[in-house]
Formats: sequence, C-alpha cells, structure tokens
Amino acid sequence: MPPTIYIDADACPVTAEALAVARKSRVPVVIAGNSTQNLARHIRRGDPREPVDGFWADTLAVGVGADAADFAIVQELEPGDIVVTQDIGLAAMALGRGARAIGVRGRVYTLATIDLDLHIRHEEKKVRRQGGRTRGPAVFEDDDRERFVANLQRLVDEALREEG
Repeated sequence: MPPTIYIDADACPVTAEALAVARKSRVPVVIAGNSTQNLARHIRRGDPREPVDGFWADTLAVGVGADAADFAIVQELEPGDIVVTQDIGLAAMALGRGARAIGVRGRVYTLATIDLDLHIRHEEKKVRRQGGRTRGPAVFEDDDRERFVANLQRLVDEALREEG
C-alpha cells in the first residue's frame, strides 16, 4: 500500500506544495483541519476524490477543539505514512505509529530527536505560563518552502522504495 500524506492544514503555509509532491509522486493525500475551514479549496477540480491507484485527494474535517485534527490524523495513520505539521506533539505521535513527520519548514522529525524537541517545547511553555517571553518563529521564506519540497519528496521516495 503506498504511503498517504496527511496535511495538518491549520495555518499550513505549504499545503499547495505538499499536494504538488503527492500529484507528482502519485500518492494519496488527506488534508485535515477544523470544519470552519474550506479545506476543499486546495484540491483541483480534476483531482480524483475517491481512493484510486495512485494520486487522489480528500479532506478530513474535524471539530474546532484543540488538537482535534491531530487526533483525527493519528487515528488514520498507517506505518509508512507521512504527516506534514507544525505541531511537535503530532509529529511525536506520528513517529510513535511508525509514520514519518515533516515540519512546514522542511525539518524531518526523527525518533532520535523528538524527545529533545518535546522537552524544549515544554520548557518554553513553562516560561510563557510564568509570564516570560520566548522567541517566536522566524519569518517564513522561500528557502523554507524549497527545503520543505525537497525533504518531502525525499520522504515520499523513501516510503515508496520501502513499500515496493
């Protein structure tokens, strides 16, 4: 079974790029987000919407609650699938399910580093809860987009090799 790319679409700046990689590589993609978003706007009119051999695209609309899309994605994951997310917690859950995870800036999450990522997130959250400030993310740039496309393509190629 080919890998499926799951996109955590809440504030995802690379949805179009992920869909382009899926089309090119002929793998399915599911765009997940809260039901207030128009998730289908990302899908081209001619894109197949039903599971077929090769590329097809679907949406997974979830409630507005915190982490609703994350849990819906995790519930659907199979080993070898790929998750596109800005959420380190979702990346950790995906890795735990045998899937791959990539951030929107092209950072590939691994089992070797995810614990440190979670620890840093926890420490920064503690600082903010105590009234402190942490540095926000850098401006999203074209280099981030290019890195994302290259690394997502590499992950898809690896998953397809392992499948075949």
